[in-house]
Amino acid sequence: MEMLFSIILLVLFGSVAWCVASEGAWGAGIIFLSVIFSGLIAMNFFEPLAVLLEDMIPADYADFVALCVLFAASVSLIRVLTEKIAPIDVELPPPAYQAGRWVFAVLTGYITMAFLLAAVHTAPLPREFAGFKPERKNFLNMSAPDRQWLAFTQYVSENGLANSVQGKPRVFDGMNLKLEGRDDQFWASYPIRYAHRRNVAAGGSATKPSLLQSSGGGSGKSGRKRKGGGF
Repeated sequence: MEMLFSIILLVLFGSVAWCVASEGAWGAGIIFLSVIFSGLIAMNFFEPLAVLLEDMIPADYADFVALCVLFAASVSLIRVLTEKIAPIDVELPPPAYQAGRWVFAVLTGYITMAFLLAAVHTAPLPREFAGFKPERKNFLNMSAPDRQWLAFTQYVSENGLANSVQGKPRVFDGMNLKLEGRDDQFWASYPIRYAHRRNVAAGGSATKPSLLQSSGGGSGKSGRKRKGGGF
């Protein structure tokens, strides 16, 4: 049972990679960039959309639906726009063509899997199910694509897409914790908070994790209070 979720991820990874590879090197490269930008767009705007969706669907589904809708819509829109802007396929020598399409296909498959795995944390499911555990390396016990994607999103929000509100840095999933002997640092809480919410929804303890108690709240976007949430 523990490997069931890893098998699902492996099938997802392979299916996406195979489909993207069929687009050729140029098309696979465009899809790769589309997936990255779409993932960042979804992570940036899913919470405002989830607030709107709470009046139309059960609140516990709002975050997951918002993430998936934004991701799918962004990928589709960017794909259509790129086909309008650059409709011609660039011819490459056979070795470069084969290498390019498979490299971009594998990367796209992994990133898609990572994003969807991060989205699974927000789904109204038990805290642990089918081998999924928020603390473990869920992809074949070798890597944690969800945490890698969350780390990438946090890094981008701190650097390339840095923003601030009233002079304070606006970091995705960044809680500013004061630890003795250290400067203030941003710490992620996304997996912890959503694991706690799923645990509460399943009838578990409603006591908040000690990390959240000691932080006094988050400075990032994902620290919002929601109707029906377990935060």
